Amino acid sequence: MSKVISGISMSLDGFVTGPNVTREQQLGEGGEVLHHWLHEADLRDAELPAEMREGPGAILMGRRSFDLAEGEGGWGEGGPAGPAPCFVLTHEPPEEESVRAPTVFTFVTDGIHSAVKQAKAAAGGKVVGVHGASAAQQCLAAGLMDEIEIHLAPVLLGNGTRLFEHLGDQVQLQRTTVVEAPNVTHLRFRVIR
Repeated sequence: MSKVISGISMSLDGFVTGPNVTREQQLGEGGEVLHHWLHEADLRDAELPAEMREGPGAILMGRRSFDLAEGEGGWGEGGPAGPAPCFVLTHEPPEEESVRAPTVFTFVTDGIHSAVKQAKAAAGGKVVGVHGASAAQQCLAAGLMDEIEIHLAPVLLGNGTRLFEHLGDQVQLQRTTVVEAPNVTHLRFRVIR
């Protein structure tokens, strides 16, 4: 059965982007520091569990994430995970002819439960990767998230998009993995239900 896992780089003060996110600056002002570890990889990054490295069977994302990357130079021929199917949470889907890869993207208008159900069915037993803060928050609040991966960057951004807002009730976690590297600390948690 597919697990629903959010994997995201985050600052020590809880931000996944800097302020003023735009299509040109999708990590916001100063947010690119969150991904330094991807460009300056360390051998310890290879210690990540295979499930964290192999890629998802499907992606679940919010409409804002889709819109930011869909423009000029966006997804190209696929989505954020290449040809893996992507399920976009939205109140209003775009016109089909405006979507660059219409066979990859499915726009879900009937809520987070439906989106997760469809993504799991499409994932074929592989992970459903949750892309972006809003989709992760909705999954956590609805009790649909199985695990959270945090790639903790050694920086305090001070402002931007917070990952853990609008969750409602307390969420209990169990830490399952810690991999320390010079540019990042990889943390993985199981959501306790």
